[in-house]
Amino acid sequence: MRLHSYTLLCDDFYAEMVMNTKLGLPTERDTILAFFERIQKRFPSMGCFYRRAKNEYCLEEDTNPRRYRWITIGGEHIGCGVVNPARFEDAYCQARLVLELVPYMLSVSHLDIDSLDVTFGMDFGCSGSHDEVIAEALFGGTALSCLLDLPGASAVDFSPTIVVGLSDDRLTQARITVESKTGVGAAGRGMQKPDEAISLSFTVRQYSSSSGRFDALGSFERQCKLAEELMAEKIVPNLVQPLTSVIAQKGLA
Repeated sequence: MRLHSYTLLCDDFYAEMVMNTKLGLPTERDTILAFFERIQKRFPSMGCFYRRAKNEYCLEEDTNPRRYRWITIGGEHIGCGVVNPARFEDAYCQARLVLELVPYMLSVSHLDIDSLDVTFGMDFGCSGSHDEVIAEALFGGTALSCLLDLPGASAVDFSPTIVVGLSDDRLTQARITVESKTGVGAAGRGMQKPDEAISLSFTVRQYSSSSGRFDALGSFERQCKLAEELMAEKIVPNLVQPLTSVIAQKGLA
């Protein structure tokens, strides 16, 4: 599927890369600023720099409601992504630049890389109970919905996360998360903010191996290809389309 097809299926789509390290990343002022200045040289529109709690540093574009890119450094991870990119390459080129720079500017050795994530995410606007929509779309008729047959029963907390090994050594894994934003109030009624959405994220993670040198750029390219294939062949028909179908049938979009 082309990226345009994904954006038609949801309210917002994002593509993200995260590198998880074994040691803490640098926090020195000069190092952080030099790294972000190098990023800004390639992407001049990224001019919003700030620090969050726990020494997490962020550089992003103005958060246009429809499209923007970001990079974060904090603790033992560095991540970057684009919301509603026009092409996959718009997100991939940013991630490649980060992966090229971190060995030299942030002193990240191949020995220091614990894992690399490639994530595609979707948000689906839904004005009703997210849990009921997820339960009907993804659990209807399965063993996990057995208690919903009881008189007066209703879906309260349906936010499944599934992790699957994709290789014999289990160093390549896929994680699927569908998150409800409906909370349970004191009266037991599901409530969420009007602008909240059901979120789906699909991640292909590659762990480093003790038997060889971790090639971050090479792994990133393979993970992107695999993630695109699995999104088109597995995630969209089996998860995305059932969710959008139930939301549309109930008139909750």
